[in-house]
Amino acid sequence: MSGELPPPDKPLAEAVRLRAERRRRAGRLPTVTRNLGQIGILGWQVTVPMLVGLAIGRWLDHRLASGIFWTAPLLIVGTGLGCWSAWAWIQRQ
Repeated sequence: MSGELPPPDKPLAEAVRLRAERRRRAGRLPTVTRNLGQIGILGWQVTVPMLVGLAIGRWLDHRLASGIFWTAPLLIVGTGLGCWSAWAWIQRQ
């Protein structure tokens, strides 16, 4: 017992090194690339709730034979939720 530490676990050390390298490379992404990614995320965050509201409204109108009584308001609600979701995401960034 000489008090020496055992050699580091090579697979663990390699995994840590690879992760650090990936983080360094991710930090060097061009600003244009990051902005385009954010635009894409924002687009989906607004579009998906709109489409969900539209689909539920169409389904309700078909089941209840009510024209567009449910479709229009649920589309507006979905749009509002999507815009709020996008705004909240931007605030976190």
